Amino acid sequence: MGGSYRKELEKQQYRFIGDHSAVKICAWTKKSLTDKGHCYKQKFYGIESHRCCQISVTVNFCDQDCVFCWRKRHNEPFSGFSKIDEPKEIIENAIKYQRLLLSGMGGNEKVRDRQKLKEAQNPNQFAISLTGETLYYPKLSELIRELKQRKCTVFVVTNGQLPEVMEKMEPPTQLYMTLAAPNAKIYKKVCRPSNKDYWERLNRSLEALKGMKLKKKTRTAIRLTLVKGYNMAEPENYAKLIEKAEPDFLEVKAYMFVGASRQKLEKANMPYHKDIVEFAKEIEKHSDYRIVDEQKESRVVLMTLNGRPGHSVKIG
Repeated sequence: MGGSYRKELEKQQYRFIGDHSAVKICAWTKKSLTDKGHCYKQKFYGIESHRCCQISVTVNFCDQDCVFCWRKRHNEPFSGFSKIDEPKEIIENAIKYQRLLLSGMGGNEKVRDRQKLKEAQNPNQFAISLTGETLYYPKLSELIRELKQRKCTVFVVTNGQLPEVMEKMEPPTQLYMTLAAPNAKIYKKVCRPSNKDYWERLNRSLEALKGMKLKKKTRTAIRLTLVKGYNMAEPENYAKLIEKAEPDFLEVKAYMFVGASRQKLEKANMPYHKDIVEFAKEIEKHSDYRIVDEQKESRVVLMTLNGRPGHSVKIG
């Protein structure tokens, strides 16, 4: 990665914790510490926003160029590194820089809960989703195992283009897969994949996700990232794809007009929360998934198979 691009990311409050790994404080972590709300993952899944550490082990290395991605495109093949970042070093450095990035919060008069600030120094939830396609990191399974040994929960996000890795990887606490199109044509337009067999890869990943669920190795989730005018169509085909994987959780979420996506889309492409609710209801008509929760601030709806309860039970 070029030095100028690295400096650009550092100006955006990324802190590199290796040659290809980085940490950045999530906006919801800061909001939680100042009592201005918390991430929908806390409401839905029981993680604590102020104790969440958001990292990447493949900074901007991705095989897609999604129109809705808020990260700046700077893709290169994930190769050429003489040294791959070690899992233990990633974790130790992530905690170190998380503390440094939060150090200013100690003097913030809006941080009234000092116990919460103290807890934030020792994250117990790691979201490996900051930027890039996580599954390209060759030591991902080792990293997940190390975090589990430290009694941390681990959420991993993938775009579903590496099914061969998903089939063999160490199961995290929750494995997310993004689904951004109901058919191959829309997928190509929205996700702009570099793999020619992108649709076959996606479908194989849906099957791998179901395999993990059946073996009860991890909790599984599919996230629909919906962009008005692009992929808010054919709910019946979304339903078919979703039921191929039978995830524990289905998130129907709006694209947010932030970051680099503003160079590719317009604000009008960002759905309102009511649009998301209406689309989720259409999926209900074509599947056995039912709406069980929502968070308006994040424009997201949570659905589960047959509306099963227990989605907010604490984990870890």
